[in-house]
Amino acid sequence: MHFDQEYVRRLIAGDREVENHFTVHFGHLILIALRNRPGCERWVDDVRQETFRRVLSKLRSAGGLHHAERLGAFVRRVCLNVLAEYLREEQRDGSTGNVPDTIDNREDLEEELINSERKRLVEKILAKLTPIDRDALRMVFLEERDRSEVCRILGIDREHLRVILHRARSRFKERLARSRGWTGLFQKKSRDR
Repeated sequence: MHFDQEYVRRLIAGDREVENHFTVHFGHLILIALRNRPGCERWVDDVRQETFRRVLSKLRSAGGLHHAERLGAFVRRVCLNVLAEYLREEQRDGSTGNVPDTIDNREDLEEELINSERKRLVEKILAKLTPIDRDALRMVFLEERDRSEVCRILGIDREHLRVILHRARSRFKERLARSRGWTGLFQKKSRDR
């Protein structure tokens, strides 16, 4: 499933399939995030439930979430805020002396730098492709638009789009393989999965 306006709309509406996907997908990511923070694994269920409660509350509020494609980042940020609250509360209670003052965001900074480098490299490679290849790749894979909409915008049928995407992906991969430093930038992400 893609995180788009339709996904968020169905989540807000209480669609069972989307709710199940949401809780399983993000529940797993929250578990991984907390497991890597010493002393925090005891709060996994509480943090997960509070994160989901706050995210759904925000989505269902008047302001909602302005960019559906940023749902993952929003859930992650809410999770870290909830965890920080638990850490502060525990420190106030004085129940442990080995909980860090703040959450260590070095991994976040490293990930942001790597993502920034990836984006720069992707944009550089896209700029070297033909306009139709670039537009097709950007709309389908970066913007995650519906393929029917992409066909309408590009003025082509679905079969032609399939051919263009196949050709464009091959050209993109070829240019990526020739780019210096691509290996480290894209392998880090696959190790993290």
